[in-house]
Amino acid sequence: MLLSVGVFVLLALSTTAYAQSSEPVNPYRTEGVPGGDEVLGDFVVGPGKVDLRLNPGETRTVEILVTNRTGERRMFNLATEDAAGSQDQSVAIQLLGDDRGPYSIRDYISVPAKSFVLEQNQRAHIPVTISIPLDAEPGGLYGSLLVDTVAIDAVPGDVNSGTVPQSAIVARVGTLFFVTIPGALEYDATLSEFGTLQKQKFYQSGPVTFGLLHENKGSVHIAPYGELRIRNFFGEEVGYLELDPWFVLPNSVRLREVTWTRDYLFGRYTASVAINRGYDDVVDEAQYTFWVLPWKPIALAFAGLFVVIFLIRSFLKRFEFKRRD
Repeated sequence: MLLSVGVFVLLALSTTAYAQSSEPVNPYRTEGVPGGDEVLGDFVVGPGKVDLRLNPGETRTVEILVTNRTGERRMFNLATEDAAGSQDQSVAIQLLGDDRGPYSIRDYISVPAKSFVLEQNQRAHIPVTISIPLDAEPGGLYGSLLVDTVAIDAVPGDVNSGTVPQSAIVARVGTLFFVTIPGALEYDATLSEFGTLQKQKFYQSGPVTFGLLHENKGSVHIAPYGELRIRNFFGEEVGYLELDPWFVLPNSVRLREVTWTRDYLFGRYTASVAINRGYDDVVDEAQYTFWVLPWKPIALAFAGLFVVIFLIRSFLKRFEFKRRD
């Protein structure tokens, strides 16, 4: 009997030890987030993008932060995927999953551990090392370090139905990595189109949204920036928007949308852009003309004017009829 009890205790301790060992020990420096006790049901990864310039044979380590705001203890997992641009102007970047991209970075990124655990309101500091081989050719490398999370106490769903608990998995969040290896880089980009969205010429009122379509045929990403000015029919500047840098990956197109918000618009307007391509100080310029005609107020005004004219004419006719009498 004592032997049976001893075996039972030993098995229980072994099972507990296995359960504890199956959960990864946190290899990262963590800290509580001051003033972050509110449960928001998500997690945050930052920064959103890391842009580096590394020579062949060079290694650099950068730090990303992962913050747990899900309201419960969570396991987090890290994975690396290559990234590429697209000929679909509405897609800024696409992650390639298990596929290797034309500008692959996945073999050059490493982290100390692929999994770790965070309590609610806890932040982890993740050192990410990028190592460029000595024989690397000039150009750009693009990818993302992705973070996903699974509830530690999540119960698997029905295998046959293919469902999982609603709180088991949260969508992946990642940090983009853009690495430029200097040398004989090929820059070939341009502002190919500019105008209002869908080339709309007439508006009833603001806001007015513009689209800037960039095409990049080079071997490295670009970061165009510039300004947009709007002038009225008399040539007076009535709007100004500063355009911060955005990225366009190699062999891709990207549409940048910019919205001008202003009330009480009327008449003909001309929008002008001056966009620096982000290399060699080359500036592309373009213009687009559009009209803002608030037809409802105009229709009401004409209707009111018609009523006034009708009443005046009726009054004059009545006055003339009485005068004849």
